[in-house]
Amino acid sequence: MGDAVRQPLGQSLASLKRAVAETAVERDRAGGTAKRERDLIRQSGLLGLAVPPAFGGIGASWPVILNAVRELAQVDSSLAHLFAFQHLMVASVLFYANPAQRESLLTATAAGPLFWGNALNPQDRRTTLTRQGDGWRLNGTKSFCSGATDSNLLLVSADDPDGKVRVLALPTGRDGIAVLNDWDNMGQRQTDSGTVTFTDVEVAPSEILGPPGPFGDTFSSLRSCVAQAILGSIYLGITQGALAGAKDFTLTQSRPWRTSGVASTADDPYILKHYGEFHVALAGVEALAERAFNRLQAAWLEDKALSAASRGEAAITIATFKAAAARTGLDITSRIFEVTGARATASRHGFDRFWRNLRTHTLHDPVDYKLKELGALVLTDTYPEPSFYS
Repeated sequence: MGDAVRQPLGQSLASLKRAVAETAVERDRAGGTAKRERDLIRQSGLLGLAVPPAFGGIGASWPVILNAVRELAQVDSSLAHLFAFQHLMVASVLFYANPAQRESLLTATAAGPLFWGNALNPQDRRTTLTRQGDGWRLNGTKSFCSGATDSNLLLVSADDPDGKVRVLALPTGRDGIAVLNDWDNMGQRQTDSGTVTFTDVEVAPSEILGPPGPFGDTFSSLRSCVAQAILGSIYLGITQGALAGAKDFTLTQSRPWRTSGVASTADDPYILKHYGEFHVALAGVEALAERAFNRLQAAWLEDKALSAASRGEAAITIATFKAAAARTGLDITSRIFEVTGARATASRHGFDRFWRNLRTHTLHDPVDYKLKELGALVLTDTYPEPSFYS
């Protein structure tokens, strides 16, 4: 992507970031749907970042997209989550859909612009497809449907009569689809990640993505690598935002401890030690992020020629980054109070949101299983088996 495209993209992102930062703490306390901010994302022109130019989109590279997600997560990880999943849903269409479906869905996405919601959640197998004349009927329930509220389109997974997982692209407003307002968790409070129910929803054959569909070929299995890189990007952004906020508070509002013998917290040796530790840990994650983003882009560019080995290398590189981002982030977001002091715990500052959001999001899939996959690589040179999570 050339400088002529990158510059206005950066300006749009900076403007969006400033706007959502102004109300981030207040909205985190309130929860619910960030309708105004979702509309700002619509107006930013960034919903088409992952849509290829042939369909009217920007066609940005994955390093550009993932760094945009990271930037937004520094100030509001809920909106970064929704913004990131937009690009994951677009990528899912590119991975799973046939050429006619890609053209139809992605041209509409860019022109709208249309906001996608997620009802794919592969852990929740309560949705089923049954034959109905020349078409299908969808019934069941999906949990953790991030961004379903206020979306235009939904990506939905369901089991067909043979038990095979199918992925569907449906208008959110279709009869029989109900988006419930039941998301009330301690973190990521404005991701609208609640429940969606489906009652005798009509599904046309053309709305079932494929071929290739999920895991129809090696390239389509790269979808989980995109998802994992997105999660790591959000974790990294949250951590960077927490550290930036802590630094400002330490320099402007924290007071040195009475026995420290220094006049400024900036001279306290223990505070300097903590910041040094934060720097070393975060620098390692940032380096892993760059390596993971570039590896993902290289695999993406291989397209249908993607080999199992290239796919495996991408999965391992991204898993390494994600595991490091999760562990480092949880450490730093809880320890920032050691460098800001008791006054930083006042609710008006909202410093607790960084840990709450990260703790909630890092449970998306257990980091222990990522470490298990990495251990298998180290001991047996075995790549993870492609799945929706690896």
